[in-house]
Amino acid sequence: MEKTDKKTIHNYMVDFLITDSISAGDDVVLLRLTPADSNVMLRDMGIRPGQFVQVKTPGNATFLRRPISICYVDDATNQLWLLVRDAGNGSRAIMDSPINSVLNIILPLGNGFSIDKSGTSPLLIGGGVGVAPLLMLGAKLKEYGIKPTFLIGAKNRNSILLKNELSDIGETYVSTDDGSYGEKGLVTQNHILSNKFSSIYCCGPLPMMKAVAGIASSDNIFCEVSLENVMGCGIGACLCCVEKTIDGNVCVCKEGPVFNINQLLWHN
Repeated sequence: MEKTDKKTIHNYMVDFLITDSISAGDDVVLLRLTPADSNVMLRDMGIRPGQFVQVKTPGNATFLRRPISICYVDDATNQLWLLVRDAGNGSRAIMDSPINSVLNIILPLGNGFSIDKSGTSPLLIGGGVGVAPLLMLGAKLKEYGIKPTFLIGAKNRNSILLKNELSDIGETYVSTDDGSYGEKGLVTQNHILSNKFSSIYCCGPLPMMKAVAGIASSDNIFCEVSLENVMGCGIGACLCCVEKTIDGNVCVCKEGPVFNINQLLWHN
């Protein structure tokens, strides 16, 4: 497994220009940003799938920065993609920022997914905006010659996120609560889970991740989940994102957000 070496992580504070703001679903916007300083290259930052950023809210709408998963990094265009959901004043201020406005961002933060280069059939499961980090993970797997399968869950067809982008990388299956697209029901009820997979990566609502972890455990499949605990500082100082693990209480923003399910007390 290829895993982020915590000792080699460097964080940067960078001003980004918003180049695109695209409606991606109900109350969700896909922002594409590029460094305001053209000499700053994202490929030099060592960004890995599963890491996140801390965004300063425009006009100081909130005192604290807002943590947002890194959705994708396009080295060819030097663009950072962020999928932002309206969750309050801070995220709304970020979403409402006009094209060519500046967002100050600290990145990359946290530890990302492990990547099994010998794996043959990884399954990437996302619920709601939890699909965000799976796009970059899927693209990285594809770089290694591994074709992932995606399973995404949403309330209805208008809430499905990044389906086209994910479908360009691997087969993509959808479950909706109301059955308006794909299979009706929870992602854990989707027929694709009857197939055999070499590993499972998951991000989304906690009940969904717990259910996925149970399936992975029962089939003895390697599984990592990306937790979405409330974060304040993003560097492990404020202690508001603490998670109980087999190694004691840890800060999700610093030790995670990605964890092997066997580390988490809610799974053991």
